Amino acid sequence: MEFSHLDKNGNAVMVDVSRKPKVRRTARAEGKIFMKEETIEKIRKQLIKKGDVLTVAKIAGITGGKQTSDLIPLCHNIEIDQISVDFTINENHIVIKSSSLCTDKTGIEMEALTAISIAALTIYDMCKAVDKGMRITDIHLIEKTKESL
Repeated sequence: MEFSHLDKNGNAVMVDVSRKPKVRRTARAEGKIFMKEETIEKIRKQLIKKGDVLTVAKIAGITGGKQTSDLIPLCHNIEIDQISVDFTINENHIVIKSSSLCTDKTGIEMEALTAISIAALTIYDMCKAVDKGMRITDIHLIEKTKESL
């Protein structure tokens, strides 16, 4: 079995994508952060002292997605066309969804997953003073697509 991120000596390398054509690529990811019902209510009513949790988490997620190649060592720096982050508030958790889009030589799933991770960590950071038991879970890729131009 050959691994694309290893050279013939087993050393980590960045994959050469120079001969690949640019195509339209999308990715959707999802994750959850579980917390106390009281914390959810404080988020709903914007009673968290650090500010509007979901707006800050949305901006942080988008920004984090845009910084993926700086965070993941062998991830390519791609031209990102769009990243979105959305939330669904439930009784004891928040579902975080991200979608991302690029027209480039390699995929955008890492950017969608990074956006989820950073948004979840931002929620955690903003609420940790009122809820020490929060859990970030189930971060996963839902779908990725590519279509020729």
